[in-house]
Amino acid sequence: MGEIVPSEVIEKRIFLIRGQKVMIDRDLAELYGVKSKHLNQQVKRNIERFPGEFMLQLTKKEKDELVSFCHRFDSMKHSTSLPYAFTEHGVAMLASMLSSEKAIKISIVIIKTFVKLREIISTHKELAHKLSELENKIEKHDVEIQSIFEAIRQLMAPPPEPPKRRIGFMQD
Repeated sequence: MGEIVPSEVIEKRIFLIRGQKVMIDRDLAELYGVKSKHLNQQVKRNIERFPGEFMLQLTKKEKDELVSFCHRFDSMKHSTSLPYAFTEHGVAMLASMLSSEKAIKISIVIIKTFVKLREIISTHKELAHKLSELENKIEKHDVEIQSIFEAIRQLMAPPPEPPKRRIGFMQD
């Protein structure tokens, strides 16, 4: 099955909001080939399928940040309605509700993209941990190397000259 939309396009439409990777209802509607109004109506009719970990509604502040961050959302600037954001599980649930062939294919690509991003993040965390461990080892070695250099400097320093004996009579 050829991809309808490249995963790179989908990656650019995934945002981190409240610590969760989500997609905005308008982007999903566009990808699914439906109007966002229709998509949101379906969600409201089946709201029991979308618990908090599947979907969240943006606050006004979050919407304003999104509009300022992404020019494609400029039309939302003066809208009074707050958009919905769907997690990976919410996207899967949407696909089951819309049930068109296109929606199913797009959802598969979206979910694969979410999985890919999760793997990338996991790899980055692992690398960051290893880098931190390496930094700690280097700091410890730096102190040890510094003390070795100090010992070498002391060995290389010429011995202090013994005090010269004075010639002549000395008084007590």
